[in-house]
This record gives sequence, C-alpha cells and structure tokens, in this order.
Amino acid sequence: MRHETCVTFFPVIAQTAVTVGTETHSVWSRDHSKEQRSVRTFLQRMERPLALILLFPFLYFPTAASDNVCLRPELADNIEKDGLQRYFSPGVELTLSCKQGYSPELGPRKIVCGISGEWTKTRLMCSPKRCPYPDSLSNGESYYEDIMFQSTINYTCNEGYTLTGNRSATCLSNGEWSTPVPQCKPVTCGLAPIPQFGKIIYDKRIRGNTTYYGLKGTYTCLPPYVLFGSARGECTVSGEWTKAPECRVVTCPAPENIDMGFLSSNEERDYDYKETVRYGCNEDYVLDGNFQIVCNQDGNWSKKPSCKAPCRVGLERARILYKEKKIWIEDLNPNRVLHNEIISFYCMDMDRQCGYAVSTQCIEGKLKIPECFEQPSAIHYKLQSSSLPSEMKQC
Repeated sequence: MRHETCVTFFPVIAQTAVTVGTETHSVWSRDHSKEQRSVRTFLQRMERPLALILLFPFLYFPTAASDNVCLRPELADNIEKDGLQRYFSPGVELTLSCKQGYSPELGPRKIVCGISGEWTKTRLMCSPKRCPYPDSLSNGESYYEDIMFQSTINYTCNEGYTLTGNRSATCLSNGEWSTPVPQCKPVTCGLAPIPQFGKIIYDKRIRGNTTYYGLKGTYTCLPPYVLFGSARGECTVSGEWTKAPECRVVTCPAPENIDMGFLSSNEERDYDYKETVRYGCNEDYVLDGNFQIVCNQDGNWSKKPSCKAPCRVGLERARILYKEKKIWIEDLNPNRVLHNEIISFYCMDMDRQCGYAVSTQCIEGKLKIPECFEQPSAIHYKLQSSSLPSEMKQC
C-alpha cells in the first residue's frame, strides 16, 4: 500500500536586539525551534531511509545560510567595541560611538552589514577631548606637554613660596581638569631669635610677629659683650631663621711697651673689647705701623708698631740733595736722615763730563752710600768746589 505524505516548512523570522555602546539594534534570524517541530512530524510519518534522504537538505540549511554573515567589524582606535557579538546577519545596522574621553570626527557613524558579508565603509575617528589651557600660577610654574584627555600638568612654586593645593592635575573625560590650580603662598617665619645681651635690627619694618622669606637683619651685642657667630640673620626657605650668634664678655690684658717708644696710657688693667691705646716714638725715631692698637674679639691686641732708628750720613765732604734742597753736608744739622727718608748723592759721568744724582734710602738706621760717589779731597772741596759733580752741568 502506498502512502503519500506532504510536509510543508514555514521558516519564521524573529527580531533580535543588538547594542553597541549606548545604541540598540535589530537583527533578524530564523526560528529554528519551529523547523525542528516540522522535521519531527516528517520523521514520524516516513520510513527511516526515506526520512534520512529527505532530511539532509534541512540539516545542511543552517550552515549554508551562515555563509554570508558579517564578522565583528574592524574599527579604528578609541571606538567603542565592547558588547559587539561575533557574527551579524545581512541588513544589520550599527551606530558607532567613541570611548569615554574621546569625540567623533569625520564619519559616518553608521555601518550596515551587506548581503555579501561585508560592512559598509566609515572614516569615523575618535580624537581625545581637550581641556582648557590652565590658568597661570602666580609665583610658580606649570609644566605640561599637552592638554588632551589623560594629559597631566605639574605645578611648582618659586623659591620662598610654598604650594597650597594639589601638585598635579589630569585632563578628565569630560574635558575638565581633575583639580583646580593651586596657590603659591610666601614662606613665613616667626620673629628672629635674640641672643642674651644682644639685639637684631631688621632690614625692613615688620608688622606683628610674622616675617617673610628673604628678610634679613643685623645682630649687635650690648657693651661690653662681643658677638660670636654671624652678624647677619635671615628668614630661610624652611620657615626658620638662621642660627643666632652669642654675646660674650671679652677683655685684653694691659698692652706692652715698645723699644724707643711709649704708650698713651700706663694703666695696668684689663681692657674691654674694642678699647684702644696709642703709641709714640722717641725723638728722631719713626713709628712704623699703626700708632693705635685695639682689643680684638679673640682677647688679643692688634699688631703693635715699632720705632725705627734714623740714619747718620757718614761723610765729611759732600754736596747732597735732601728734601728737594741741595745742601752741603755740614749744613745737615743734626746729621741724620729719618727712617724711610730719601737722600741723593752726586756722581761724575767721566765720558760726558757731567754730574748726576743717585738716590738712596734710610732703612732702620742704615744708609748705603752709592758706589759711584767719590768723596772729594779737602783741597778740592774747599778750593775747587765748582768742579764737583754737584756743581757741574747735569747729565
């Protein structure tokens, strides 16, 4: 007996939602559950061999139908890719969006899966958002290379100023900086420390108990105290004043006398810091050095002077030039030249038959006579003085 069975398949299409970024999209696909129910009805009515032959095309259908699907699209950097499925059916339309912190450029923003399995082209690019240029930092500096999304700006203050706020800021996805511009406030110190028996005079007038970085002052000690340490103080960048000096008592013992000299005071007592005494020399002796000495901070006197002896001109007959005057040696009364004074003797130039003066200096009681000088004889000196080198035509 022959049985004929007619089976009709009705492919049912269902709508599916696709979301890319913040967009929701529709994807149409076959309802395979109803196809499977039709196949079961067919198998129940057909013998096994015939059923297998007739079923083969339908078992192959899903595979063949998937040959023209679109794969997940290749997109430019910074375009949102999260949520994209692996396969898309022809006709699916995707609306693209940029990642957080990026803005779309060029376009279009929509792509469509074609029946060939290829997506339509797009030149969409996502560029990083820009933050506004930061305000200038008064009394400080800001350092940055860019103002794009995720860029960083760093702040520093000039010397003598301290930073209040954040030292850095980042450009956020909303195009704003993460933190406001900080402030650079001047470093402050309290009043300078004052040593016992001392005081400080500030270089500038101050108000209240606050001083500022860079302010300086000068320390002094009350008499008879002596300052040990730096006489200058300063408010430093750390907010502290430099170390204050000390004020101590300093005395010097009674000063000693000098040879061939005398002191202005013969008091046998201790002398305070910066007290002075004076020295003098006996007649014809010259004081060499400072006539006044002072009691120093280390408790010692400054260097004492000395008295230098005069020089005697050891000649009986000569014409000399002394204190810009030409005189005979016997007119030098008393016969002495003081220490450091200069005296000139006359010599003869035999070739040119003329005279010339040669100077020499009295040094600590010693006077060197020039080698060219010849002391004339008594007769020549008394009777022929006009022929002496000092009286002849000068070279």
